[in-house]
Parts: sequence; C-alpha cells; structure tokens
Amino acid sequence: MNIDLRYAPHPDDAKGYDTAALRRHFLMENLFQPNQITLTYSTVDRVVVGGVLPTTESVVLSAPKEVGSPTFLARREMGVFNIGAPGRVRVDGAVYEMGNRDALYIGKDSADVRFESVDPANPAKFYVMSTPAHARFETRHIRQDQAKKMEVGDIATSNRRTIYQYILPGVCDTCQLVMGLTQLEPGSMWNTMPAHSHTRRCEVYFYFDLADSARIFHLMGEPTETRHIVVKNEELVISPAWSIHSGVGTSNYAFIWGMGGDNVDYTDMDWIPMETLR
Repeated sequence: MNIDLRYAPHPDDAKGYDTAALRRHFLMENLFQPNQITLTYSTVDRVVVGGVLPTTESVVLSAPKEVGSPTFLARREMGVFNIGAPGRVRVDGAVYEMGNRDALYIGKDSADVRFESVDPANPAKFYVMSTPAHARFETRHIRQDQAKKMEVGDIATSNRRTIYQYILPGVCDTCQLVMGLTQLEPGSMWNTMPAHSHTRRCEVYFYFDLADSARIFHLMGEPTETRHIVVKNEELVISPAWSIHSGVGTSNYAFIWGMGGDNVDYTDMDWIPMETLR
C-alpha cells in the first residue's frame, strides 16, 4: 500500500497558491498501480481516497498507521466503484462479483477485505473512498440498475447528464458516506453549474471515461476567489467545505462524487449565484 498524507488548507492560504501548489494540495494523480493500493489520507473530513489495480495478485486492504486502528475499517466505512473489467471484492469471506460501474458499500468492522481481477490481462479498476464511521451498517453490492437515477440538465446549456445515486439513503444506509456517479451525454461538458458549496461537508470528484488527449477544467476556491485545476483521465480533486466545485471538459466524461461530513442529505447545498462568481 502507498499512502499520501494531505493537510486541510485554510482559504486565506489557498488564495496565494500558484498552479503547482493547487495541484499539490488538492489533486490526486497516478491512482492505479499494478497490484497496489494507492491512497491519499486527507485531514479534510478525514476522508481516504484512492485506487486499487489488482492484476496477478489478490490485493489486501491493510491498516496504515494513519488510520490508527488494528484494521482499516475498525472505525471506518468504505465505498468501492469498479470502473474497469470484471473483478471481485472479498469481505470477511463473502464474495462480491463486481462488473463495470458496480458499487460496493463496506460497513464498519469489516476486517478482511481483498480486491481481485477476473482476468489479470484485463484487470478491474477499483476506486475507493472511506470516511470515519460510528456504527456498522450492512455491506451492500449495488449495480447501476439498482441506483436511484435522475436525468437533469439541458443540451442548450451543455450539461445534459444522468446522475446515479448509489450510496445514499433510500438505496444504501451509511453513517456519513454518500457516493454516486454522473454521466454527461455527448455534446455536454459542464457539471454543477451554477456552482454550489456545502459548509457541512467536503466533496471529492473522481473523473474518468475521458480520452487521453482530453482535459477537464475543475473550478474550485471561494466564490469570489475562484481557481482552476486541469485534470486528466482517472484523476481526482478533493474539495474542502469552503470551496465551490464545478467543471467543464473538452468532451463529455463521467465522474464519481463522494461526500463526508455532518449529514447525508443529497440536496443539502448552498447555491452560488452567477453574479457572485469572480
């Protein structure tokens, strides 16, 4: 396991960051390394995010010193999305067959977690996000056709998209972790505009399904002090509670959003009027 520690910057400090500093504090790159778990531990809501790429071996979720527990999920819960070829996740002896865009919620106190690919030459790619948890909820496998589906946006404003709510009340019970997937249609590039923030929780955007030559301009920062980070395929941005999160790509794409904080209400957000943005 490789794990990187990131501290939560104050918005006054972030105003002075240049491009390199913005990327160093908020962007996670190179998530998928063969037979490894690559994680980032952020002090923003104590989220842990990263990627797992099992090829020839079963990759075991161990407990790094950063989580301070005998097992990784002793005081945590985790969401897993497969964005690659078929794979499986073993949780305390139970086996979950994971197709492309399947999700798995793993509850607190799960001790033995292993990630595998069905075909080592065509591996699964598991994106993971974990938040602290105070109670145990049932481990749950969720296919895309079991997620709550919302079709929103408009071609006229270049943001026609489908939102799939996987790990959310009404679909899957959790302590604080909320996750889902948004797919933009061809010809639509904008996500979440007008922008919003939610002081009560952070949000993580993991971008994928993007051509190697394409890029996404992820907008962040305080509403009157916006900044941007240029993101390529299979990279993610951690957005602290004081920051907006929005973006536009050079083509359509998909992203997995995840949140942790004070509540699990998907509609709990503070919309930012367009005239406020600077």
